[in-house]
Amino acid sequence: MKLEQTEKALLFSETTIPDIFFSEHLSQLPGDYLKIYMYLIFLSKYGKDVKLNDLSKKLNIPLKSINDGLAFLEENNLITKKTTGYIIVNLQETTLHNLYTPNLGLTKEKLAQNSKNKSRTKVIEHINNMYFQGIMGPSWYNDIDIWFTKYGFDEQVMIALFDYCYKRSALHRNYIQTVAEAWANNKVKTWSDLDKYYEKQENLNKLKKSIAKKLGKHNGLTQYEEAYIENWVLNYGYKMDIIEIALKRSTYKQNITFEYLNNIISNWHERNLKTPEEINAFIEQRKTQEKNAKELQNKINKTNYEQRKYENLDFLYANNMANPLDNIIVKQNSTSNIAINNKEVRNVK
Repeated sequence: MKLEQTEKALLFSETTIPDIFFSEHLSQLPGDYLKIYMYLIFLSKYGKDVKLNDLSKKLNIPLKSINDGLAFLEENNLITKKTTGYIIVNLQETTLHNLYTPNLGLTKEKLAQNSKNKSRTKVIEHINNMYFQGIMGPSWYNDIDIWFTKYGFDEQVMIALFDYCYKRSALHRNYIQTVAEAWANNKVKTWSDLDKYYEKQENLNKLKKSIAKKLGKHNGLTQYEEAYIENWVLNYGYKMDIIEIALKRSTYKQNITFEYLNNIISNWHERNLKTPEEINAFIEQRKTQEKNAKELQNKINKTNYEQRKYENLDFLYANNMANPLDNIIVKQNSTSNIAINNKEVRNVK
């Protein structure tokens, strides 16, 4: 691809990227997509038409990754698609537009929230200094304020949210949003709620490890298997003492699947069985019912067998005694044949 020189020779020109990109978007871009974005910024200075195949060869990136990268950049508002190509979004301008809200005067509601806003401002500054080294992007301020309102978190929970994500090297918007949703779904609002949630999660993790060990899954459980356990514990309210019963009942099977275990446990839940005593009583009841049903079936089979036996004897007896003269005739015919044969022999002699 040929590039024309501008006022400055290519050797002395530079490509600038606003700092807002590093604070807001850099952590969310995969490596290949970052290469695509930076090269697009470079090309945009010259207003040149570039083909996707040429871009793929130049950056040594597969064509499919080029298309996926462009879609990702567009989705994250870094570029805008037009009929003739793409426009590089002015990040400074966009961020300013998103943050700007007209000041229409203070209302009573806003005045009532001033004290709360001051404490939230301190939290945001703490997050900025603690987890962003004092250079947190402007849009984060708006996001944190929205999360305060949407989820009803108190200040300690908001700090804990960023601390949790920071320790997992996942300090980007989508991950934080996902964790915040999970906490909110578990009714976490205060530090006390969060402490109870952590305790519940710790017990759940111990239970998962215990089940994996009992099933011989030394490499751990899959995401779907963990989802089954979470459903049993969080939605059904079952603990290990009940799950243990299901595990013991499946020991005779060679390949135990979580689908099989889930069918057993879900059946108990649908029958509103809540304690080990209720479940064991139900199991014994089923055993008794199956035993009685088997005995009844055996009696029916025996009765049918005896009935068929008698019917067969009656049939044979009835056929043999139907016409006694038939037997006499048969015997007479046999005697006559013998006499005739003897006479023939004498004649030959």
